[in-house]
Amino acid sequence: MNRINLYIFSQIVNSCTLVFFIFISVAWLLQLSRLFTTLTTLQINIVEILILSFLIIPNLINITLPFILTFGFVLAFIKLSRDRELIAIFSLGLSLNEIRKPIIFVLIFFTIFSTILGFIFSPNTYSIYKEKEFDLKNSINFEKINLSNFLKFNKNITLDFENKGGKFNNILINIDEINDTIIFAKNGNIIQKKDNLEFILNNGFKIEIKENEIDNLSFDTYVANFPIDEIQEYNKFDPNTLNVIDLINDDTQRSNIIINLRIVDTLILISICISFYFFIIVKNNYSFQNLMIYIISCIICLTFDNLLESIVFDESHLILLSFANILTINIITLLYLIIRKT
Repeated sequence: MNRINLYIFSQIVNSCTLVFFIFISVAWLLQLSRLFTTLTTLQINIVEILILSFLIIPNLINITLPFILTFGFVLAFIKLSRDRELIAIFSLGLSLNEIRKPIIFVLIFFTIFSTILGFIFSPNTYSIYKEKEFDLKNSINFEKINLSNFLKFNKNITLDFENKGGKFNNILINIDEINDTIIFAKNGNIIQKKDNLEFILNNGFKIEIKENEIDNLSFDTYVANFPIDEIQEYNKFDPNTLNVIDLINDDTQRSNIIINLRIVDTLILISICISFYFFIIVKNNYSFQNLMIYIISCIICLTFDNLLESIVFDESHLILLSFANILTINIITLLYLIIRKT
């Protein structure tokens, strides 16, 4: 590439980098907020939550990559157009080839990056993230919990209590079995053992709701034991956690669908580049209206892509529609050009 090619390439890269940090920062902060909301009630260490949030970043990049490319192109060429740099290039007698070359290099980079990210890096880190999140949510230590917020202990038991310096107050236990039972105590101790929970409750009552009557028992001291469900094992089922080796080894229809969907994601990036080149650059029309039509068509394509990804596992024949959706950007921009001419 000559200096002009390198300059245009650098402008595109700079714009994509700016959009990248904006999109990823917002998405990461939203995920971090969700993790804090979910895990702080279990008194999970802040450092562990931060490490967990960093593990999700590759997956966030994979999701936002089409938006980064779309808005990166738009910002880069708005700047080049307003600074009259494109006019300067053409006034030197240079052709569109000087602009086409850096776009091809950007396209090749994004295609390779998307493939490596989608099939290797993102699934590996996201799998670690899901496993760590699962372990943190299922390793409950009652002594560290400040506010239980109606903690679902197992299928039948819901707990709520206040923990003030290791002293449990206002303990509420709801047991949903044949008869619905409610136990409340002003204070008590919770002893967590390997296979059961032991409650030593003081100053409270027990209400058992039967079909035709309600039993009410007041107590000064009450001891209750509840079995702990067997510790669940992490199941690597989420499609986003499966890397290329997992998909190849698991020769099923589901794995084939996931492979095709990731290929579609990469092809959409190619469609975004081609559409911008022919609809904006070749037409040399950087008007607000043209750029908005391009952005809207990209968003529509990506919206349909996400919608199809959510239902294609139940309706496998829709995978063909996912491939057809790649052309959505080009079809919308082409229809817009035809309408304008008429």
